[in-house]
Amino acid sequence: MDATPPDLLRWRAASKQYADGTVAVQALDLDVRQGELVCLVGPSGCGKTTTMKMVNRLVQPTSGRVELDGRDVADGDVRDLRRHIGYVIQQVGLFPHQTVGDNVATVPRLLGWDRQRTRTRTAELLELVGLDPATYADRYPAQLSGGQRQRVGVARALAADPPVLLMDEPFSAIDPIARDRLQSEFLDVQAAVRKTIVFVTHDLDEAVRLGDRIAVFRQGGVLEQYDTPAAVLGSPATPFVADFVGADRGLRRLAVTGVDLQDLEQPVSLAPDTSLEQARAVLAAGFAVVLGPDGDLRGHVAAAHLEGSGTVADRVQAPPATVPATATLKAAMSAMLQRDEGWVAVVDPATSRYLGVLTPQSVHAALRRSTGSHEA
Repeated sequence: MDATPPDLLRWRAASKQYADGTVAVQALDLDVRQGELVCLVGPSGCGKTTTMKMVNRLVQPTSGRVELDGRDVADGDVRDLRRHIGYVIQQVGLFPHQTVGDNVATVPRLLGWDRQRTRTRTAELLELVGLDPATYADRYPAQLSGGQRQRVGVARALAADPPVLLMDEPFSAIDPIARDRLQSEFLDVQAAVRKTIVFVTHDLDEAVRLGDRIAVFRQGGVLEQYDTPAAVLGSPATPFVADFVGADRGLRRLAVTGVDLQDLEQPVSLAPDTSLEQARAVLAAGFAVVLGPDGDLRGHVAAAHLEGSGTVADRVQAPPATVPATATLKAAMSAMLQRDEGWVAVVDPATSRYLGVLTPQSVHAALRRSTGSHEA
């Protein structure tokens, strides 16, 4: 078993109170592990953005401290600190009169990188965020869509390979379809770079989808719960958290609960060359999956379609839907609901070998079992 990564970022009794007496953040103790993506969520004005801005000193704590890799961020030059912390905001903030390539190269230039190293890094990052450098490097921000500009913003924030990336509601201004795609692409980028990320969002579903852990704040900058998405949804620590995550938190758990092989059902299986007479003898009702000699899924047959003579191959129908064993229960249910058969086949993601099926009943049982000590 891998050891737990060390903490890279820490708030130690950090608080922020303004001159009028308003408390934005109360004495906060919070740790973020190396390579972890932590989402800060809560209602407007709860202190989540203030908490994040303490890291790059856009906000100075009234008391306490923020440590990055064991050192107080208040020590040293603030400009040097910010050059080593990636920052992505809602409105992106690209320089409109610079090309995409020049925007991405901003921090490397400030750090004195040579031209070839900067150009190579810019091309690598544009490819990483799904923008062909040959196509996009010489374009200007006004020539891009909102989603493309957001990708450039992420690339720019990663340019100097910072240890920490701060993201302040980066996808909230994007339309829902593009936002869903950006979230998926961002997860792919994070899987590749494994940055330590503090991600502020007002959208609980976004936090559940993206976060390794979620910090839930309430008004007055009070941290109510800090745990995995499954734990926050399954076992709210306080009445405030229970109200914030909502009565449909059980449905939201579908997005953070993976398919487990022990939850799969095993219906009757038939070979393509099985005679219909033999098939009728073993399948009186329902359906059977049709498997090739190597366990590959060829399709399915319904008991009602086995009359007459011939073989199963004559009556086989394509499987209604398949999902990899790495999918979430939400993905399985989504695939299932798009078809009429009421089940989805689960396959090995590497070999596509058939493993079993999920039905609404087995998804429900899987969700209940997965809660363990967390009530759904």
